[in-house]
Amino acid sequence: MHERVRRAAGTQAAPRHVAIIMDGNRRWATERGLPAIEGHRRGVVALRAVVGAAANAGVDVLTAYAFSEENWQRPIAEVGGLMELAAHFARHEANALARENVRVRILGRRDRLPEPVSRALADLERRTAACTGLTLNLAIDYSARTELADAVRRIAADVARGVLDPHAIDDAAISARLHTAGQPDPDLLVRTGGDLRLSNFLLYQCAYTELMSSPTPWPDFDAAAFDAALATFAARQRRFGR
Repeated sequence: MHERVRRAAGTQAAPRHVAIIMDGNRRWATERGLPAIEGHRRGVVALRAVVGAAANAGVDVLTAYAFSEENWQRPIAEVGGLMELAAHFARHEANALARENVRVRILGRRDRLPEPVSRALADLERRTAACTGLTLNLAIDYSARTELADAVRRIAADVARGVLDPHAIDDAAISARLHTAGQPDPDLLVRTGGDLRLSNFLLYQCAYTELMSSPTPWPDFDAAAFDAALATFAARQRRFGR
């Protein structure tokens, strides 16, 4: 698929970084008369399929929006089920992801996660840290505004300590203090489920990101749908304001 995308775009390369807002899990479940958590469970299956498709396509970074700060406001049973799913994914997929050379990084706060979940995610990061293939960012308890506020605080502290000149504060200085430090900005952001909003996701990093909304709910978004999104990206002309 990697080479097909390149040919379809002429000089347009396949995206280095794809971000995904995995939306539509609850609606998928409701339409089938199932509890919300069943939609989220099916969403985990979709994530594994898309991870494989991204690796096969030559994508360097895949960032999946798994749980936002705002999601804490959902029903307690649903939040608890999501936390259990995160821990289950971390424990049961670590070996397979390591074999597939996929490195996992967790973006977002960790202090509010249940201790078993936090420990499982940290262990997943540790067990895949040496992998050199696709990087899978899992955004859990993530908020772009909180990320930016934290970056501003770090910059202010460095200025106060005299290790950063205020006149040296530029895009690189800010980017180096974000959760995605050292990674390319997303080339493509896909939101499943049909909605048209960013939902507080990677707001700084997506300044020049190509946006795509898919009507397909996340549980039904498979490798073929991901490849179609890459083909759509390949057909676009990016000017970056030029």
